[in-house]
Amino acid sequence: MVVISEQSRGHNFEKAIEKKRKTKAHVSLQLLETKLQLRNLNPQRENSMKVTDTNLTSMPEFVLLGFSDVPEFQWFLFGIFLVIYMIILLGNGVIILITRVDSALHTPMYFFISNFSFLEICYVSVTLPRMLMDLWTQKGTISFFACATQMCFFLILGATECFLLAVMAYDRYVAICNPLHYPLVMNQKVCIQLVAGSWISGAPVQIGQTIQIFSLPFCKSKKINHFFCDIPPMLKLACGDILVNEMVVYIFAVLFVTVPFMLILGSYSRIISTILKLPSNTGRTKAFSTCSSHLIVVVLFYGSATITYLNTKSNQYEGTDKLLSLFYTILTPMFNPVIYSLRNKDVTDALRKLLPKLSL
Repeated sequence: MVVISEQSRGHNFEKAIEKKRKTKAHVSLQLLETKLQLRNLNPQRENSMKVTDTNLTSMPEFVLLGFSDVPEFQWFLFGIFLVIYMIILLGNGVIILITRVDSALHTPMYFFISNFSFLEICYVSVTLPRMLMDLWTQKGTISFFACATQMCFFLILGATECFLLAVMAYDRYVAICNPLHYPLVMNQKVCIQLVAGSWISGAPVQIGQTIQIFSLPFCKSKKINHFFCDIPPMLKLACGDILVNEMVVYIFAVLFVTVPFMLILGSYSRIISTILKLPSNTGRTKAFSTCSSHLIVVVLFYGSATITYLNTKSNQYEGTDKLLSLFYTILTPMFNPVIYSLRNKDVTDALRKLLPKLSL
């Protein structure tokens, strides 16, 4: 009996050891399976991280071609545009200064003109310094974010200019057609509100439009056939269906360019009809002189901008598009101080008073 019990104990002990071995083997197998699963998951995680890194680092770098088609004139163009930039800064700066210093120019019209001059300095500074740098280095490379930022500020300031020109036309309309009510209608509070509205109104829309344009896939050439990042040349680089984007550009062009232009035409049609009814030739001449300078700026700016933005698909006349862009981005700000000073007796008189003070 003792022998049998010992044998059964030994048999049970062997069974317990065998069971323990099986349990260990099962646990080891589970651990192995878990490790294999983790190994399978880690490559997926690594791949997803690689995709994320690729998305972050694959932002395209654009090249602004500018005037690279005439390499022999690069330095000549650099000198010309540098002189133009200095004229714009100096001329518009002088207008801002004299409208602040001379009390005779503390009127709504010159308040709007000084704001317009400040706007022109900002407007041209978005594009011209970059173009000068590209002409100097002859590289033209611009990052994705720099291009988007340039376009955003350019569109915001362009919309501001459209609104401000319309405000200036309204000011002339009230001054000539309703002269008795002019001090009441165009008081200081109203003038500040009109200027602030001109600066603020276009910003949210143009920021949204910039985001929409730069959300497009740019799978074509990264070479922008322009001297700054503008909507028409950027749309030509986009691939896929861009019909919706083109429709949005047309709608905003109508809202921010055509509508203010029609308001200006309406104002000046009333102004001209009122001027023609004036009894004396002297009154007509004075009224026309105060409006003609504004009309010249309006025609230069709106004419060139309208043709450019309502003709986004044109690949045939890209050289003409650059020339038109030069008008509303560079030449109009340069002509602004000339038009508002040499053609304006009040400004020339204020300038004559200021020059002796500056020389002392």
